[in-house]
Amino acid sequence: MSDERQTTSPDGPAHGPGDGGPVPEEIRFFGTTWVHHDGGYALRRAGVAVGSLALAAAGALVLRFAFQGLDSAAVGPLVSILVVVGFAVCSALAFRRTWDGFVRRPDPASESAADKSAQSLMLIGFIGSLLAYFCRSLIEAPGEKLHRTEYDAACERHARRREARTGNPAAKKSRPKGKKRR
Repeated sequence: MSDERQTTSPDGPAHGPGDGGPVPEEIRFFGTTWVHHDGGYALRRAGVAVGSLALAAAGALVLRFAFQGLDSAAVGPLVSILVVVGFAVCSALAFRRTWDGFVRRPDPASESAADKSAQSLMLIGFIGSLLAYFCRSLIEAPGEKLHRTEYDAACERHARRREARTGNPAAKKSRPKGKKRR
C-alpha cells in the first residue's frame, strides 16, 4: 500500500492526505477490499474460510496425537477427561472472544490483568478461534461490520464538517465596527 496511509486514531479511521476524507482501516487478509467488495474480495473470503477450517482440522489432529500420548502414558480416565474438558472450555471461550472482537473493539479502560491472562486461554483454545474465523468469513470478512460502522460514521462526520465549511472565508464582507448582527 502507499506510504500516505495513516493508522487508526482513537476516534476512528485516520484521515487521508488527499481531500482530508477518512481512509478505511485495513483488515487482515483483506486490506481495504472490504469497502467496495472489489479486488478479489469473494476469493479472499473463500480462502480465509478454507484456510481457517484446514488449520482447525490440523490443530484437531495435533490434539488427537496429544490425547493418544496421554492414553499411552496410562494417566487414567480422570486426567484424560480433565484435559478434554479443559480444551473444550478454552476453545469455547476463545471462540466467543474472537467473535466479540469482530463486532466491537475492546474497551482500553477495562483492559486489566485478567484480559491479559486470557491470552493463554486463547492459545489453548486456538481451534475455537479458528472456527470463529471460519464462521465469520461465511458471512463477511472477519471484522467488516465493525470497520464499516466506524468508516461510515467517519465519512458522515467528514461530510458534516465539510458542509459547515462551505464558501471562501476571505471573500466574506467585513462588518463595519459598531454595527451588531441581529
